[in-house]
Amino acid sequence: MTQINQIHSFNIQPLKPTNAVSTSGEIQSKFAGFLKDSINEVNEAGLASSDLTNKLVRGENVDLHNVMIASEKSSIMLQTTMEIRNKVIDAYQEMMRMQM
Repeated sequence: MTQINQIHSFNIQPLKPTNAVSTSGEIQSKFAGFLKDSINEVNEAGLASSDLTNKLVRGENVDLHNVMIASEKSSIMLQTTMEIRNKVIDAYQEMMRMQM
């Protein structure tokens, strides 16, 4: 019994609940904002790549390696976005085939 009394002497407080529970509307809002920000980022990368390419074509002082890096970055971001879109469509179609 002395061991149990020793544990109580540490004055350990019980865990308190957190307010981390989000409502469905908050989750949808956060996801929509994330999706919008991601699409805007892909668009900005594409515009930056086009701008650098146009500058190179016009003969402005732009390094070729910077143009290629921007182009590849934009391409990879677009490919990733398209793959995510395809996975979302596949998941939606699978859910629509489910019997309730």
